Amino acid sequence: MVVTGRLALVAAVAALFVTLVLPSWLGVLLATAILATLVLTDLALLGDAETLDISRQPLTTVRTGRAIEVELTVLNQGSRTARGTVWDDWPDSAHARHRAHELRLPPNTRIRFHTELTPAYRGDRIAGPVTLRLLGPLGMAGRQTRRAVPARLRALPPFRGERLLASKVKRLQHMEGRNTTTIRGQGTEFDSFREYVVGDDVRTIDWRATARADDVLVRTWRPERNRHVVMLLDTGRVSAGRVGAGTRLDAMIEAALLLGGLAASVGDSVDLLAYDREVRAEVRGVGGKRLQHKLMHALAGVTPNLVDTDYLGLMRTTLQRARRRSLVVWFTHLDAATVQEGLLPVLPVLTRRHRVLIVSVTDPDVAAAATHRTAAGDPYTAAAAENIVAEHAIARETLHRTGVRVIAESPARLPEVLADEYLELKQTGAL
Repeated sequence: MVVTGRLALVAAVAALFVTLVLPSWLGVLLATAILATLVLTDLALLGDAETLDISRQPLTTVRTGRAIEVELTVLNQGSRTARGTVWDDWPDSAHARHRAHELRLPPNTRIRFHTELTPAYRGDRIAGPVTLRLLGPLGMAGRQTRRAVPARLRALPPFRGERLLASKVKRLQHMEGRNTTTIRGQGTEFDSFREYVVGDDVRTIDWRATARADDVLVRTWRPERNRHVVMLLDTGRVSAGRVGAGTRLDAMIEAALLLGGLAASVGDSVDLLAYDREVRAEVRGVGGKRLQHKLMHALAGVTPNLVDTDYLGLMRTTLQRARRRSLVVWFTHLDAATVQEGLLPVLPVLTRRHRVLIVSVTDPDVAAAATHRTAAGDPYTAAAAENIVAEHAIARETLHRTGVRVIAESPARLPEVLADEYLELKQTGAL
């Protein structure tokens, strides 16, 4: 049973009456009887909580940082009006607003309440129980119950690089439709014939077609299509480092979403594997417009794990899933330990079967510190930053010598640079 401030106010008035008008045991008994009568009347006329059917939408999705309203439906199946308050409980990380709702629901009627949620980071939030406080018609006493109503909020990655996707797709379509490449090699696709002009590579001349025509004809080629792209996300401890406002993993996910959307738009098949010591998320066999949706849902709950990544296990898992030659885009970090102990032992096996592209997130604060020496203590910070920059440069050069292409950029530039690299590979037939 719960009581309200209204009952406390009536009790204060009764106490004042006893003190000033009837200061005796009779007055106390009279005041107590009145209060008890009011409470019992409220409890007797109280609506039954069991007759209230409460429901929520099982799953609600929203981009991280955006607001969305979730709906709570209450149906009164009883014969009495339900009065009181409903609390829609959500975790603090959902940043819920307007989750306390006044309830006045006649019999056989339904009402919908809306709570605004604004999650600040990726992942699922499980809703707490709905707290229901029913009061009698006098508003002095009632009962409070809690009801488990399953619901979940899924905060998808923000995907700020989505604004770049349309322009990159347009550029790719322009390459396919009107621009042709004159590179002959494995992985290019024949497009059409055209007349030879000065400056064309003589190796592109098609002599059989020329013999049947009145002019010298050359073959033109278009960027490759129907290729296979495998994205590997290292979710071990190296992905937990803070870079700017988020982690390295957050920046990797942004870049992976843009690359996946770009590859799917041209008809390439895209697989994704998030791995540290086991598979944390996986997307396979999905293409076209559905890919972006699947990638965002798969990556919504992926978080860094503070363990050393099993690179040998990651390589084996990749080879099991990528049977034909593919572009393997490996998102990881370029510190010396990762490169020497993790990447170099397994890259020779991968590069024999696939084209490998290593993608790493750099910290713009480190680059800025390497050139900032205005204060007395700055030379020490600059020296440490220069040491990190030099270490990464050596790592990139070491990987280049093994035939692996490397992209290392800040979180803000990484998605666009990776997309441009993919377009270049498509245009030159290097996949």
